[in-house]
Amino acid sequence: MSKDHPGQLTLTNDIFSYPVRVYYQDTDTGGVVYHATYLNFMERARYEWLREMEFPVNSLIQEHKIIFMVRSLSIEYFKPAVLDDQLHVTVQVTEVGRSRITLFQQVLRDHVMLVSAVIHAVCVSVNNLRPARLPAPLRQKIEK
Repeated sequence: MSKDHPGQLTLTNDIFSYPVRVYYQDTDTGGVVYHATYLNFMERARYEWLREMEFPVNSLIQEHKIIFMVRSLSIEYFKPAVLDDQLHVTVQVTEVGRSRITLFQQVLRDHVMLVSAVIHAVCVSVNNLRPARLPAPLRQKIEK
């Protein structure tokens, strides 16, 4: 358990990586990736991370009646990505609570960190959008 947040497990699991190519639509007029586009890349990586764990978003909604909502995030930009770059967007779980999960994400080009972010997501019921427990099978997969 984490000493900083009683009742929560701190995890050091494997890092999931998702490849992303920078397209023209991702850039500004100078061919540089627009700052908000990195959030789209990170969202896509989280979606694929859930799919990789055999919990695609549609099954979370239909079978488990939950969705994840971003509660807060902190992002830092170090170097720009440009048109046609091949990037890798990572997802790493750093903390899991009853109904929330903290993720560390990076956008890398050739193993160089361009952007990093800490994402705090909350698991909520699709019926009332109130916090809900993470489904036990998902928690088990995350904790492995």
